[in-house]
Amino acid sequence: MQHNVPVKKDYAKRLRDLTVERGMIRARDATRLGIPSVYLKRLCDRGQLQRVSRGIYVPAGAEITERHLLAQVARRVPRGVFCLLTALRFHDIGTQSPHQVWVALDGKARRPRLEYPELRIARFSGRALSEGIEEHRIEGVTVRVYNAAKTVADCFKYRNKIGLDIALEALREYRRLRLGSLDELWNYARICRVSGTMRPYMESLS
Repeated sequence: MQHNVPVKKDYAKRLRDLTVERGMIRARDATRLGIPSVYLKRLCDRGQLQRVSRGIYVPAGAEITERHLLAQVARRVPRGVFCLLTALRFHDIGTQSPHQVWVALDGKARRPRLEYPELRIARFSGRALSEGIEEHRIEGVTVRVYNAAKTVADCFKYRNKIGLDIALEALREYRRLRLGSLDELWNYARICRVSGTMRPYMESLS
């Protein structure tokens, strides 16, 4: 039986091609392909790859944009939904610029093992997990993120973790930017069981 393992002289080219194709490569990916990880270091020394975190490499000169990171996380965590501060940033709501990527997962789902980027996991269930999901294509990957109205409601639900000031800013920006209707907001407030909490703030903006 023949195995599709590259001959030694092709190791570097194979790694370069895979990194360009995937956007990044992990040291353990190289090991699974039968390629010694020392070739990653050699490509870095030649200026063809760059190491962005422990065991994570990207093409040299690659622009590590936020959307690129979302695509990479979505590729590794296909059942996750980007939420809270990451969803705010995605929709350009407010001034938050989180250094972690917020992902919603079912309460029983196993925590993903990612070295990079750093994840912040929020446990959702029922309709709070399944409702309000948008799908976008980024770098050929399906990226799932909660819509603007659902994200505002989530911010109120998780106000003790992210801060009430962030939730209030999200609500004000949702109304100012006209990102959706009040009916949508009320719907998700009920799904997230925060309609009572949000009511006085929403009425003050009416």
